[in-house]
Amino acid sequence: MPDYTLTAKTSLDGYCRDFAGVSIHEVNDRAIVSIAVPKDGERELANVLTSSYQIELPKPGILSVTSRDNAVLFNTAQDQYFLVFDYAGNTATSVVRNLLGDTAYLTDQSDSYVIVRISGINSRRLLERICPLDIHPSVFPVGSVARTVMEHLGTIIIHDVEDSFLLLSARSSAYSFLEAIETSAANTEPVN
Repeated sequence: MPDYTLTAKTSLDGYCRDFAGVSIHEVNDRAIVSIAVPKDGERELANVLTSSYQIELPKPGILSVTSRDNAVLFNTAQDQYFLVFDYAGNTATSVVRNLLGDTAYLTDQSDSYVIVRISGINSRRLLERICPLDIHPSVFPVGSVARTVMEHLGTIIIHDVEDSFLLLSARSSAYSFLEAIETSAANTEPVN
């Protein structure tokens, strides 16, 4: 019987490419943990998040940001949140469980999503071609998050830093998602 060695690969195999005024790269050193609030458990979870992460439960459309593990927390549905944080292992829920205890139901979503960072002075122009949301700075400032569809693919868009956006989409269609982003980048007129 032959010996086989399995090698872990990210969704886009570490993709990174620069276009005029914009950089596109896969983010593969962040974890995504879904946090579901037990019935009547919001207050207890909020207290534990404040004491462990120094973070508050966010309102829909707004990020809560903490320096602990460079984490962002955002609302994905009623009583459900995503915590995205710096982590490169395969036990992300254990890390969060150690801090939150049994105050929430946790599931690791890291392998379910591809995370792509779009950054640079043309990042907004690139996104305007494929994102149906109004992402003008007056409407979608730093600290904003929304669910949307880009090229028929479900996407979470996070505006975490000026001229920079994180996009989360299903891993199963990662290359189709990347193709839409690349096509938009190639056809975006540079800012003068």
